[in-house]
Amino acid sequence: MTDAIPPASGYKRIAAEEAFFPAEVERAYRDLLDAGTSNDPGFISAMGYFLNSPSERASDVRRRLLDLGEGRIADMDATGIDRQIIALTSPGVQVFGRDLAVGLAALSNDQLADAVRRHPDRFSGMIAIAPQDPAAAAKEIERGTKLGLKGIIVNSHTLGEYLDNPRCAAIFEAAEACDQPLYIHPNTPSPQMIAPFLEAGLEGALFGFGVETALHALRVIVSGAFDRYPRLRMVLGHLGEALPFWMYRLDFIHGGTVRSKRYDFMKPLDKPISGYLRENIWITTSGMAWAPAVRFTQEVLGLDRVLYAMDYPYQYVAEEVRWMDDLPLSPEDKKRFYQTNAEGVFNL
Repeated sequence: MTDAIPPASGYKRIAAEEAFFPAEVERAYRDLLDAGTSNDPGFISAMGYFLNSPSERASDVRRRLLDLGEGRIADMDATGIDRQIIALTSPGVQVFGRDLAVGLAALSNDQLADAVRRHPDRFSGMIAIAPQDPAAAAKEIERGTKLGLKGIIVNSHTLGEYLDNPRCAAIFEAAEACDQPLYIHPNTPSPQMIAPFLEAGLEGALFGFGVETALHALRVIVSGAFDRYPRLRMVLGHLGEALPFWMYRLDFIHGGTVRSKRYDFMKPLDKPISGYLRENIWITTSGMAWAPAVRFTQEVLGLDRVLYAMDYPYQYVAEEVRWMDDLPLSPEDKKRFYQTNAEGVFNL
């Protein structure tokens, strides 16, 4: 870490994709790994590394994930971050059986809500849910909203299942009714698709995360979910998991496929795919502090759709804040990027 980043002038820096886990969730991960009963090779690879590796990187991430107090605030101060929007780290509770997942989601939300109450000027928090039980997840969205949490974290696939499954409709209904955005955060590819990633060491943040999460978002879009729930909002990190760079081809190929009636289940949508990316989806910069890519995404989606995130503690790099400070934006647009876009989509 270099010299501390000074506070911003004229706006606040809000980091919108920052992770934690309670000690109880860490213990449940360890128990699942030790039992050898997980059928998810991605979970075994990712959490096996972060929980068991003696490396400095893994040790630092573990320590910071558990901290919802002064250590986290000190790290924020060192990088000039005024507020974190905190969420249960991937894979959340989505690798567990139903009952354990429902209970740990509620426990995580209680602990995060308590941290927000203790540090209301520094922390906001997202609602963790267990999509294993969509009805319980819908109730937890309602409860989490009453606790004052902002947004819903879904760590992509749940035991290989995606939110476009019709049985997950209750989650969309609750998100829309409670005016809460769904943050679709990466997970390692599902057991059905992970093999060629895993054998090359590409299953995690290096590549597999983005591929898997982009797939999830596209499945939701082409299922017609945003036509059925037009007020539904989604947030994607890592500059939209590369989807903004694919918009022309997505529109071209999807439109031709629908017109050809290639798949009986693929029905016409009210908008092209790019329309949902521009109107229902917001994008954060988590892990992608690269000015050319940020500027491109702002250009094709609009300055009001792109907001800052650090991806703490997995990426905790002061220089990245300096690079984003140097974006060629007006003071008004810099405030949108760092502050008001997040305040708007998360109802802060």
